[in-house]
Amino acid sequence: MTLSLHRLYSFRRCPYAMRARLGLLFAELSVELREITLKNKPTQMLAISPKGTVPVLQLIDGTVIEESREIMMWALEQNDPQGLLDTAVLSQAEALIAQNDNEFKYWLDRYKYADRHTEMTQTEYRQRGEVFLQVLEARLTKSRYLLGDSVTVADIGIMPFVRQFAHVDRDTFYDLPYPKLQQWLQDWLAHPLFLQAMVKFQPWQEEDEVVIFPSNPE
Repeated sequence: MTLSLHRLYSFRRCPYAMRARLGLLFAELSVELREITLKNKPTQMLAISPKGTVPVLQLIDGTVIEESREIMMWALEQNDPQGLLDTAVLSQAEALIAQNDNEFKYWLDRYKYADRHTEMTQTEYRQRGEVFLQVLEARLTKSRYLLGDSVTVADIGIMPFVRQFAHVDRDTFYDLPYPKLQQWLQDWLAHPLFLQAMVKFQPWQEEDEVVIFPSNPE
């Protein structure tokens, strides 16, 4: 079946899906949104992406993009009015996102679910995660955003994970000695495009009318 719009399977609270939605918003692209629940994944999504994780973007031509980093990059390659793919810092952005995904996320998961990972205490997991926070703090001490005074793909690619880390224990996070990072996160949480990315939609069902993102919120 030919699609009339690119189709995004997403889950609102997933940081990977958040950054995919942010990429689409900064690219000013509209897609058909299918919000899912992780306990009841639609067969239509599993048919095109058997790994069963979000986000998944199905393009009009049938191409399926299953990784959030690739969705961000694809969207901004179509349209990048704010210059998030600044070629001067793109390699740095990709390296920082890779560090987020490959190192920070490991400790974030253990910090968030410390009761499932009893090899270390929650405080120890938090401290391991703070190594990356210190890298971000050092960057933000020098500039408004992670790679300079303009937003880049690094900011939208990493922010949802810092948000998740902060939300494990907000009081503890805001007591940590990272004032620039804390302000950066607060600014993002109030950013109009992040607020748009976090609009709630009802979980998709096959009989539903098409939902367009970023419009037609439930």
